[in-house]
Amino acid sequence: MVGNPRGAWVARERSRLVRQFRARARPSAGETLRSYLGSPVPVLGLSVPEFRVLVRSTARNVADRPVSDVLRLVRDLWAGSVYEEKLAAIELLGQRPLVGDARSWHLASRWVDQATGWALSDSLASGPVAAMVAASPKRFGELQRWTRSRNPWRRRASTYALRAWVRSGDLDRPFRVLERLADDRERWVQRAVGTWLRECWKKDRGRTERFLRREAHRLAPVTITVATERAPRKLREELRRAAANSRPPRRGL
Repeated sequence: MVGNPRGAWVARERSRLVRQFRARARPSAGETLRSYLGSPVPVLGLSVPEFRVLVRSTARNVADRPVSDVLRLVRDLWAGSVYEEKLAAIELLGQRPLVGDARSWHLASRWVDQATGWALSDSLASGPVAAMVAASPKRFGELQRWTRSRNPWRRRASTYALRAWVRSGDLDRPFRVLERLADDRERWVQRAVGTWLRECWKKDRGRTERFLRREAHRLAPVTITVATERAPRKLREELRRAAANSRPPRRGL
């Protein structure tokens, strides 16, 4: 770092934030949280309000820095050894100066395969990735390709990346992605499809109901259960029957 003041700034900023994280660690809560979050790395156990205050402080500190400096900081945080560092990297990557930068997109896309466990995966996909694809809709083609990835976390991320479009009621693209994943065999993906069909229901009940009826024969039971949380009981039962009738009978031993 000698003779590189910008590199020294990155090191100081990361060190400051990590010290603050560790000063507020709750080891007894960390192990329980790690299991719940499915985190691939240890969890310090900070409370959500504590974490948010510290990250907001860092976001203010980096607001006037060159994008290249902030990218170095988020890369260093992502390479950290604890969950809170990686989550901070995700939060900072979603800040406005970075969202429109092509380097940020390449970074976020690379992280998708590394963000295992629902907490990191969903935070990355519904945060920075969703903001970036909304800002540059041409990236929708990449999301479609993600639906055919061998990595189930990338396939799941393709649904959470739809967040901005679903929230705005722009459902054409979301339904195209969800249709591609309707018969996915991975439970974490099945639940995600159900989650975003439920969110689509909130925006356009009629269109979502038609989708569910058309695709019921391809949907897993857990997808239907999650997707129809707000639907009438009669429709839930109808969809479950349609799905059950489409599955081949089990063979005896």
